[in-house]
Amino acid sequence: MIINPVTMNELDDLADLFDQYRVFYGKASDFEAGKAFLRQRIKNEESIIYIAHDEEGRPMGFVQLYPIFTSVGLKRQWLLNDLFVAEKHRREGVAEALMAKAKILAEHTDASGILLETADDNVQAQALYEKLGYKKDTDHFYYFLPVE
Repeated sequence: MIINPVTMNELDDLADLFDQYRVFYGKASDFEAGKAFLRQRIKNEESIIYIAHDEEGRPMGFVQLYPIFTSVGLKRQWLLNDLFVAEKHRREGVAEALMAKAKILAEHTDASGILLETADDNVQAQALYEKLGYKKDTDHFYYFLPVE
């Protein structure tokens, strides 16, 4: 497995995985809209995206992180917003390898940590996160204000 930061050269591979990811979460397939969204993130340097390819160059999965900051802690943090592994590559260590790459990014940018969220019923992902040292935050509530 080879994991590298995404460039515009990998945009089609990434967009295909991204479309599968969105469909997995119940959205309608829209390859072109997803590709445009990703193009803007890459072009504007608004996120860091790593993509995993197998030895033959086929895309396996990706992770996307957005920079955030802790005012109280006076440091950068990373929001691990998207993690996806193509169905045929699950249970091959791809997610763990992508998360390890995210941890290296956090360490190299002197971040205080990585924040992520997952669904209550996503016990498989929760098990992976806890295995990798992530701690469940039970001290804070999470709120969301829809503005659409």
